[in-house]
Amino acid sequence: MISMIGLVGGLFLLMYLTLRGMNLFLAAPLCALLVAITGDVTVFSTDGTNNFVQGYMAGFASFTGAWFFMFLLGSLFGKMMEHTGTADALAAWIISKVGRNHAAFAVVATCAILTYGGVSVFIVAFSVYPMALSLFRDTNLPHRFIPAALAFGSVTFTMTSAGSPEIQNWIPIKFLGTTPLAAWEVSAIVSVVMAVTGFLWLQYMIKKACARGEVFELDEKHASAQHDLTVKDIADLPHPISGILPLVVVLGSSFLLHETLRQNALIVALLGGCLTLAATTHKYMKDVSGMINDGTTGALLAIGNTSAVVGFGFVAKLSPAFSVIVSTMIGIEGNALIGAAVAITVVAGLTGSASGGQTIALPELAPHYLDIGVDPEHLHRITAISSGALDTLPHNGYIVTTIRIICHETHKSAYWPMAALTVFIPVLGVVLAIVLMGLGL
Repeated sequence: MISMIGLVGGLFLLMYLTLRGMNLFLAAPLCALLVAITGDVTVFSTDGTNNFVQGYMAGFASFTGAWFFMFLLGSLFGKMMEHTGTADALAAWIISKVGRNHAAFAVVATCAILTYGGVSVFIVAFSVYPMALSLFRDTNLPHRFIPAALAFGSVTFTMTSAGSPEIQNWIPIKFLGTTPLAAWEVSAIVSVVMAVTGFLWLQYMIKKACARGEVFELDEKHASAQHDLTVKDIADLPHPISGILPLVVVLGSSFLLHETLRQNALIVALLGGCLTLAATTHKYMKDVSGMINDGTTGALLAIGNTSAVVGFGFVAKLSPAFSVIVSTMIGIEGNALIGAAVAITVVAGLTGSASGGQTIALPELAPHYLDIGVDPEHLHRITAISSGALDTLPHNGYIVTTIRIICHETHKSAYWPMAALTVFIPVLGVVLAIVLMGLGL
């Protein structure tokens, strides 16, 4: 009982502190310590048994080790787009093609294309933010909605759809013997409904904010830093192809190399994007040292914040209450797909990770549901979609990185629009998928 109170209390405390803006390097380990103490997990040990320090640092180090180069190159790519004016040029070109009233659509569509092309959702945020910044500034839309637009285009209807190369669509293959195109008919309908519904909701929120008098603005610290980088005369900007070509290189490389290099394909793709960008915009690089410093510092902060939350998830898994919750969720009676969806959603919320929730729950969930005759393709798609709902609670690493590090916003101003699109829209998608499968599709 105490373990359960500690686990749930630690999770809610972490979300509360995150929403209040507390530094995650302090908040995450403090909340993880609460979970460990109430779960009778030793703080230190010398005999090799599981303990708080070992568990937390295992999570922190594993994420940093797996993603450091991707975060570094992704941050550098984004800063190069920003400092050279390439993002401004691309934004101006997009506005001329789609119109000033479709800036949010341009951001969402770009994120969706890159995500479905195999670029990590973290890297998409780094890469697209400079363009989004220019688009929202030029159309005077509230800056606080940029994180919502980035997230909606990346972690909802594309990340978990059939055919997506993102790991959330690939993890179930190992446990279910399916393919990335599992239940593609249902996925196609669900993805379209999620995309249309979510975009209309995003547009509604932005219009409502503008009607209240909200305009594009940044806090003084970041507004002054961005002014010289974004306010340029069109004649002084690179040609739009300078922004399109590097994105094509990143997208094409990651797509072509994904099968052979897996996650490492992103390293090659982003390096190719950076080199292409350097070759096409070298004469616009005025402060190379400052650009590199900004990029590397941003990468370290982003991966550090995310790793801090991953560490919390690793400690949570050591708590006895965690196993009880997983077993209870898996044992839900009734419609098997509903039980699977609830189990995956809850576990993903506890760990703050869609992929983490799948990895923890599927070893127990998959054999159980396959044994009772559940269609593995249906289970695959429900698993993928449901993992992308409660995973985006305030403490999620992607959410923290996108809001605080990339977009320089606060949870207070930017999180709730993101929650509307990344929590409620995926839940709608899960419900629709279960209904369609129940109808025999």
